[in-house]
Amino acid sequence: MRIVRYQTNENSLKHGWMLDDKVGEIVGDIFGEYRRREAKTPVADVKLITPCVPSKIVCVGRNYVEHAKELGNEVPKVPLIFLKPPSSIISNGESIILPPQSRQVEHEAELVIVISKRGRNVTPEQAKEYIFGYTIGNDITARDLQQTDGQWTRAKGFDTFCSFGPWIDTEFDASDAVVTCRVNGQMRQMASTRDMVFNVSTLIAYISSVMTLEPGDLIFTGTPAGVGMLKNGDVVDVEIEGLGKLSNPVKI
Repeated sequence: MRIVRYQTNENSLKHGWMLDDKVGEIVGDIFGEYRRREAKTPVADVKLITPCVPSKIVCVGRNYVEHAKELGNEVPKVPLIFLKPPSSIISNGESIILPPQSRQVEHEAELVIVISKRGRNVTPEQAKEYIFGYTIGNDITARDLQQTDGQWTRAKGFDTFCSFGPWIDTEFDASDAVVTCRVNGQMRQMASTRDMVFNVSTLIAYISSVMTLEPGDLIFTGTPAGVGMLKNGDVVDVEIEGLGKLSNPVKI
């Protein structure tokens, strides 16, 4: 099932589910008990926004060998994690704003895990029980600031630097899906999720050994090789085979 969050003409926010090109309202808690109403509202008549509101966004660095190599880094022996602030979130279709502090803002196409329930010290064997579904993400990064700062908070944390959506797919198979990124229609990144150094179960176990995961939290699983600069007027499309497409224009 594909879960969305949407805005109607009345300006109200609702969770819903998608059936073909129509949306039905979900009444209740998507991470708990809920009921679905008939999917009869055309998607074209609503505005899709980010499908959940995470308490935190945990990201994994250098989780594809070729991406680590292209930036001159070694592949980590354990997952390399960092956080993006919720204030950096934008939805599908919203603009990535290039900050004046950076001259090298880059795209990073990623598969994103959505957590289903509170978890602490989850084992790899238990990890599937904590996966609500998957969505598509773009971990926008000010590469020059990442290199000069040494730590990544500023480079990863600007407003508009965390795009995800447009929905959560609760039945998606993340074991071998092709992740691509195109800028103005030209291919920049392409790899399969099977190429990740640390798989989904390992990431959930490792991260939950550090911090408690809450329903709706996001885990960005790392980006393939091919990251590149974004400039004013670009349109960046992140697509994951079988999951959908996330698209954002770029502005100054």
